[in-house]
Amino acid sequence: MATPKAVTKRGVRQPSLAQLRAFAAVAEHLHFRDAAAAMGMSQPALSGAVSALEEVLGVTLLERTTRKVLLSPAGERLAVRAKAVLDEVGALMEEADAVRAPFTGALRLGVIPTVAPYLLPAVITLVHEKYPDLDLQVHEEQTSSLLEGLTAGRLDLLLLAVPLGVPGVSELPLFDEDFVLVTPLDHWLGGREGIPREALKELNLLLLDEGHCLRDQALDICREAGRADAPVTTTAAGLSTLVQLVAGGLGVTLLPRTAVRVETSRSNQLLTGYFADPAPTRRIALAMRTGAARAAEYEELALALKTAVRPLPVRVV
Repeated sequence: MATPKAVTKRGVRQPSLAQLRAFAAVAEHLHFRDAAAAMGMSQPALSGAVSALEEVLGVTLLERTTRKVLLSPAGERLAVRAKAVLDEVGALMEEADAVRAPFTGALRLGVIPTVAPYLLPAVITLVHEKYPDLDLQVHEEQTSSLLEGLTAGRLDLLLLAVPLGVPGVSELPLFDEDFVLVTPLDHWLGGREGIPREALKELNLLLLDEGHCLRDQALDICREAGRADAPVTTTAAGLSTLVQLVAGGLGVTLLPRTAVRVETSRSNQLLTGYFADPAPTRRIALAMRTGAARAAEYEELALALKTAVRPLPVRVV
């Protein structure tokens, strides 16, 4: 495979996109074989493309040894620029796709685990009925991983709890939902209404593992109720396990209203209590990169989703 030649303009040689992609791959993997595999090209072709880029730029980008590849000081600086150029080219192609035919092609949607099982049926039904040419690809991950994927371009749109407060990320609010208290059958708060938040001060509260935003929200609710700390002796990786621990009498937990029907239907050893107004709540939104090429599509999708979720126990915003 011949090494792509640099483009010449007004006598000034310029790097090609193929050269920039080759260099970016080596900068990411720091290994020619791995970079070549990721690019789907041979090692000699990859090496030739990087060498050609070094010639065009007039700088040494890599320090090659028999064992490994290192970025030179110039390579470290220019790798950032190369990635920025490639990101902009990707945005250009995405813009062209959106202009040609809105709501077609792939939409990589990231969803947090405490939303996915309860909202995805409405999302998938909406996409199938209203946007049949859209290739919806769902990725369930925790918030930090989703945000990394969004900013890196691995994901296009997120469905998660907000506010995020992340620069470069715009939020499209969908709805608010209350938290409820799930208890064992014999708990003194089981099935009650008008529960004061202050009751959380003395409860053995079961929480999700570290990294789940719902855990952080539950702890914030406890602090607002005047609880200085919330010692945790038992945690779970998902809401289903958490609710089963409650059914076994190990404590109580907080669930968002959208999760109640699904999670409590698995056991007859549970009761649901409701807080006095204003109940603790969370807000669910779509999140996108600020200035995304398909921003108009995402905004239209958010409006359609607001209609789709109205049958759920939520307050559309």
